[in-house]
Amino acid sequence: MPDGTHHSFCRICEALCGLKVTVEKNKVVAVHPDDHHVATRGFSCPKGLKQARMYDSPDRVKWPMKRIGSRWERITWAQALEEIGNKLKQLRGDHGPDSIALYVGTAAGFGVLHPVFAQGFMTALGSKSLYASATQDCSNKFAVANAIYGFPFTQPFPDLDHTQCLIIVGANPVISKWSFLQVPNPGRTLQEMKERGARVIVIDPRKTETAKVAGEHHFIRPNTDPFFYLAFLAELERQGGIDRTRAEAQAEGIDEVLAVARTWTPERSEEVTTIPAATLRELVRVFRTSKGASIYSSTGVNMGSNGSLGFWLQECINLLSGNLDRRGGTLVGRGVIDFPAFGKKNGVLTRTDRSRIGDFGSVNDAFPGGVLADEILTPGPKQVRSLFVTGGNPLITMANAGRLKKAFESLELLVTLDLFRNETGSVAHYVLPATTPLERADLPFIFPLMLGLQKKPYMQVTRALVEPEHEQRDEASIYLDLCRASGVNLFDSAIAQKSLEAMMAVHSRLHRKGKTSALPDETLLSMLLRLTGQSSFDSLADDHPHGKLREQHEADDFVGTRVLTETKKVQLAPKLLMDAAKKLEADFVLEKGRASRFKLITKRAVQTHNSWTHNIEEFIHDGTNHLYMHPSDAARCGLRDGAFADVTTDTATVRVPVKLLGDLMPGTVALPHGWGHQHATGLSIANKTRGVNVNLLAADGPDRLERVSGMAHLTGFVVDIAPAAGPQDPTSWSGLPPA
Repeated sequence: MPDGTHHSFCRICEALCGLKVTVEKNKVVAVHPDDHHVATRGFSCPKGLKQARMYDSPDRVKWPMKRIGSRWERITWAQALEEIGNKLKQLRGDHGPDSIALYVGTAAGFGVLHPVFAQGFMTALGSKSLYASATQDCSNKFAVANAIYGFPFTQPFPDLDHTQCLIIVGANPVISKWSFLQVPNPGRTLQEMKERGARVIVIDPRKTETAKVAGEHHFIRPNTDPFFYLAFLAELERQGGIDRTRAEAQAEGIDEVLAVARTWTPERSEEVTTIPAATLRELVRVFRTSKGASIYSSTGVNMGSNGSLGFWLQECINLLSGNLDRRGGTLVGRGVIDFPAFGKKNGVLTRTDRSRIGDFGSVNDAFPGGVLADEILTPGPKQVRSLFVTGGNPLITMANAGRLKKAFESLELLVTLDLFRNETGSVAHYVLPATTPLERADLPFIFPLMLGLQKKPYMQVTRALVEPEHEQRDEASIYLDLCRASGVNLFDSAIAQKSLEAMMAVHSRLHRKGKTSALPDETLLSMLLRLTGQSSFDSLADDHPHGKLREQHEADDFVGTRVLTETKKVQLAPKLLMDAAKKLEADFVLEKGRASRFKLITKRAVQTHNSWTHNIEEFIHDGTNHLYMHPSDAARCGLRDGAFADVTTDTATVRVPVKLLGDLMPGTVALPHGWGHQHATGLSIANKTRGVNVNLLAADGPDRLERVSGMAHLTGFVVDIAPAAGPQDPTSWSGLPPA
């Protein structure tokens, strides 16, 4: 791009905030919010405004790297592709295609071409060994949507502009943004809702930043959300809040799901949730009498031991109260095409494979990350022997990370595609350098683009703002070349492989002389836009730099026309979930027996996004995470502010300094995730921090995963806490469990 100020949008998270970016001599020198953006209205968070500093770090991987013992060596792209391709040929021949696995991280999902070409690579190999970060934080929503709506990406969302009552359970959008919905400036959105008279009520074990904006908050004991939902649904029926006429027109299984809930009185729920029965009845009354209401949840529910049951019951409440597909209730967006119908017809994201370990069904074509270590370490047919990690860092984000590290070290081939040599890259055999979001053209990712998951629907494109200064390449181009080197064709299509290779050759000859070869991303994206009737890339870039508004969401636009179950009605009582619900009685007894024990939740900060920003010095503050405790709990444990505590589960122990926080529900402690970088050899700032990886404490393995979605239990689990015994310096533990 020429020097000057250009318009783009952020791709760090779902908010996609509009940006105004100043470029001088192929360097980003300033990033500001786009005040004229059609939807984001001049908002951006600190991460988005300082992302160029992260990408310009001297730690950035500049060319392909190969690990030889403990030493890293620069190699050419030709050597990297040849050696990786030869190894893949050998593994496919000796052990079959499923011996080669792919892990797709969150960063891969915020672009358009990256996940498509990654899937094309796996299809080319003939491998079904696909794993994704979704099994850490949101696969429950996909599994439930597939069961009740007929497709995993059918995700109703609150009609925030019109709702009169919104109950938020286990979500903190002021810090984390909204999940499964693009809502820029969530704090301002909540304020505007309150100003027009809407009730916003937060149910959470911590009085979060969102709760403080909302003004209404009720504590709930961590990991008891399903019992809150059950009592809410039962009380909704008792108060006459079931819209029978509308529900019978929309759904099947009404009486079956109501029968599951009827025994759960508010008093019974209170025994484990601690939400007073009178409070729950009042919440139901407010919800029932509002003209448009919805319940919304995110990772606090998703990552519990019953995340699928919690989300299922939430969706049942929204429908049975008459609020699904209703103005002010929950809506189902429309993308530039009817992607769910396309996916259902063409078998996209609808595979029904079973995992070798644990016999888990695939969700969005991916197996649970919580069995990946077992799939690597357990001998036999289809044992995973090679792993590609694209846009992710599983050694920080996945359960029982200590065991997973040992599994990764046993692989015959581990390749990461990334900007940095992070914790996972540090044990890899090869690190392939990828481009940053600022170095590639793009469209909004699949949720807003294909599903319309936007508060205010719009379309926008961005050109690449700067060129890579070294040998970094976009992931789509890398996967195309990996296919060629491995002797396979992208998407198992010789026509696709040869056509794309020809396009890359012409583009590189005409526009990339002396630079690494690359696909013409703008051309590919423009083809997609034209196929979906959205004009051309150039037209949108030149005529609508701040975005172009699309048709607004409609009510009564989903049920009867876009439900993809066999009967075209929502299935409220699918066997998968009805069977899973049978364990709730036993879980209720278990929760009662744990009433006096500590429960651990996670906690986010506005400066961090998972582990991405810890290599920027001003974002890491004192260089560690803390165990947040209520003052009364700390006193009971003999701990003071700043003292070190040992936090223990049956999986591991970590040592971390204590910080007192009165916003926590007593009996609840919080430990932020994304820390524990001491073994990241390629992160010169992050690896000097003293934080610990909270996911060392979480359990993996088939017996510890939620059966419906395959998700690990990553929040709301029981921990023991004691004053640290021995050294008070957590760096002596280096973020790993003690011997």
